[in-house]
Amino acid sequence: MQKYTFLVWPVISGVLIALLVLQFNPNFSTPASVTINRVDLTTIKSIPVKSTAITAENFVHSYADAVAKAAPAVVNIYINIKPTGQNQPTLSTSSEEHSSLGSGVILNQQGYIVTNNHVIDKADEIIVALQDGREALAKVIGTDPGTDIAILKIDLDRLPTIMIEESDSLRVGDVVLAIGNPFDFGQTVTKGIISAKSRNSVGLNRYENFLQTDAAINPGNSGGALINTHGNLVGISTAIFSKSGGSNGIGFAIPSSMALKVMRDLIENGRVIRGWLGVETQELTPELAESFGLSNVRRLSFSGSDYQWPCISSRLATGRFNLSL
Repeated sequence: MQKYTFLVWPVISGVLIALLVLQFNPNFSTPASVTINRVDLTTIKSIPVKSTAITAENFVHSYADAVAKAAPAVVNIYINIKPTGQNQPTLSTSSEEHSSLGSGVILNQQGYIVTNNHVIDKADEIIVALQDGREALAKVIGTDPGTDIAILKIDLDRLPTIMIEESDSLRVGDVVLAIGNPFDFGQTVTKGIISAKSRNSVGLNRYENFLQTDAAINPGNSGGALINTHGNLVGISTAIFSKSGGSNGIGFAIPSSMALKVMRDLIENGRVIRGWLGVETQELTPELAESFGLSNVRRLSFSGSDYQWPCISSRLATGRFNLSL
């Protein structure tokens, strides 16, 4: 019992001494190497902080609004082609085939539709199917094989239309959406970016200035809409580069800036009016100049013309040498 008494008293004495020290020197328990900084919360508002507002311009979680705006104006196009020999009774013929071939875009309330020329080429009958379930026979207003653009017209009321935006403002990296009818699955939307602009060596058309995109474009998308994130038309889906026949991330669309003039000419005139001189030229090489007895002259030789060509009225004739026009 005496042993435990000796152990308890030192402990009690130590506790009492510690309490007395804290009472008269409250900072004694804080090490000298530790500093406590008190922050005045009222000054936080004065600290400059850079913040980025989350808006539709820098944070897009859905493109549903753009699709809802444009999709009703995108149509499916079906064609009928009379089998070879149908007008020859002695030959056995098969029935007409009704198959999905492409897409189109309604331009205005008058029923004008833009599509690719190769979609409706050689068609005997063209059927347009709208998103709302209506169908109508279409007639061809005009075609331009050089740009692969065709204009159709249907006679229906209350037609949905699309807003056309100049594609010149597009930048490489901008998000675009392709709307069409691939493989006759029905209207389908795919997303990608503008991969390149002004592709003019693809070898598809005579006049090329394609937008390149990685938005999936498959058979049946031809003639469909390429839209921006605002739901405005910026291109007409036209072709894909593929060895397998499926989308490999390289698709091409006719830019709206190029298509606009063609569409207007086809609607107003039924054909595209382009500048036309009507001459065939040949460079005047030193060897050719020597054969004509000329030297140290840079000229252009006209190697061919036609009596109906505009150049005739300007007195430009075959074999003539010209320094300027």
